[in-house]
Amino acid sequence: MTQQSVEILIGKLLTDEELREAFQQNPHGVLVWLLQQGLQLSRLEMEALRSIKPSDLSGLAETIDRRLQKASLRKVHMTHTIHDTDTLPTAPLGTTGMQITRVGFGAWAIGGGGWTFAWGNQDDADSIAAIRHAVERGINWIDTAAVYGLGHSEEIVARALRDIPADDRPYVFTKAGLVWDERDHAAPPRRIGDPLSLRREVDASLRRLDVERIDLYQMHWPAEDGTPLEDYWGTLLQLKAEGKVGAVGLSNHDVAQLEAAERVGHVDTLKPPFSAIRREGAAGELPWCAAHRTGVIVYSPMQSGLLTGAFSVARAAQLGADDWRSRSPDFSGVGLRRNVALADALRPVAQRHGTTVAAVAVAWTLAWRGVTGAIVGARLPTQVDGWIGAASLELTDADLDDIAAAIARTGAGTGPVRP
Repeated sequence: MTQQSVEILIGKLLTDEELREAFQQNPHGVLVWLLQQGLQLSRLEMEALRSIKPSDLSGLAETIDRRLQKASLRKVHMTHTIHDTDTLPTAPLGTTGMQITRVGFGAWAIGGGGWTFAWGNQDDADSIAAIRHAVERGINWIDTAAVYGLGHSEEIVARALRDIPADDRPYVFTKAGLVWDERDHAAPPRRIGDPLSLRREVDASLRRLDVERIDLYQMHWPAEDGTPLEDYWGTLLQLKAEGKVGAVGLSNHDVAQLEAAERVGHVDTLKPPFSAIRREGAAGELPWCAAHRTGVIVYSPMQSGLLTGAFSVARAAQLGADDWRSRSPDFSGVGLRRNVALADALRPVAQRHGTTVAAVAVAWTLAWRGVTGAIVGARLPTQVDGWIGAASLELTDADLDDIAAAIARTGAGTGPVRP
């Protein structure tokens, strides 16, 4: 380790109160920011310095030259945003050619209220701030859908990215196949696979997102209008060949459906539900995707908020009627109590790593073979900070054993309990 670099860093932390407070909240982010200001640190030094506890700073002061304690960054004011672009780990998304960060921004909740599967009302300014903050923190993909907010989520994504230079914009993924009734927004969307409908949908999404090509286009659910899977999957493959979309994938499809689609043309990606509560995919879809080089982006890795560490039985009782979770069995009765108990059981693991329960919950999904990335939602910038640590958190065998034991002890969810 380069002693001079470390001494300079400690001196700055000791003498700049703003920087020290930021370090206490997000030490890794501060180190990244310091790199951008010209402080020379190697990757090994970065790893070692992440382990510094704020409480250790005063003791370290005695080990450095007092002249260095006068070093300060006061002339370069730190903003509330910290750029992690060069440090968030990435992984290849199947055979698409895209390298994506291990966590991506999920845009379901930012669709706002007024439709069947809403999360309640949402402030658009908060949504835009959350997306921009996620991008500034280094996340390089956003997952949305036409049906989220009945088009509104896609429009918000476009507004959030409008002022970002093209080369710095994240990948944008969206979905089709859920068609709503414009005359009755409260009616459940219909699962439509008709090729003409899909073509209308992709054109509408291109307009709302204000892009010339969608990076990943996914069929949201298996069709229920009588359209054979081979027909709607063939349509997505045609859209890819035409250049309207860069890659195509399936969402919420099982192994038998994946097999049928693969016979028509390669399934680039799968988007399944997956969390420490909902684990069924680990027995079927994940192994299939790993064997077929199909990228996997899991959704609801925190089980719609249950595994954030901030949820409780009392909070569940306060969910409004316009929040779909108020009608979910995961958020009531015995299921809710088991789920909250599991979240509490993740706290010791989070404490060992100096991170959040939310980050542990997301990192658990990333530990499974076949999982490329996890879609994580946020309605405020601060919520992004709560889970972004999962991108670089590697759970140990002991961690995974403890989590498996907690799943068995609490009885939460179903499916395999350990990678």
